[in-house]
Amino acid sequence: MSRFATVAALSTVLGLAAAMQTTVASAADPAPMAKTEAAVKCFGVNAVAKNDCAAGSHSCAGQASMARDPKSFILIPAGACAKIAGGTLNPA
Repeated sequence: MSRFATVAALSTVLGLAAAMQTTVASAADPAPMAKTEAAVKCFGVNAVAKNDCAAGSHSCAGQASMARDPKSFILIPAGACAKIAGGTLNPA
């Protein structure tokens, strides 16, 4: 095998490995909202310590001590909050 063929083969293998690693990482992580999507505050649908902020009950992100806290919100695309049971656009 020529030196050029060896370098080309190695380059292909490394490229495929990098592509597979990127695909696996993006499949595991949820897709972030696009910058052009309007985000709204949806109250009452958070998980414990999985909130974006709150209306007066604690200082901010990741500090919700209970799931479905009516004062904690998560940012989601506009229109999605109405589709989630218990979700509201206003804090309780």
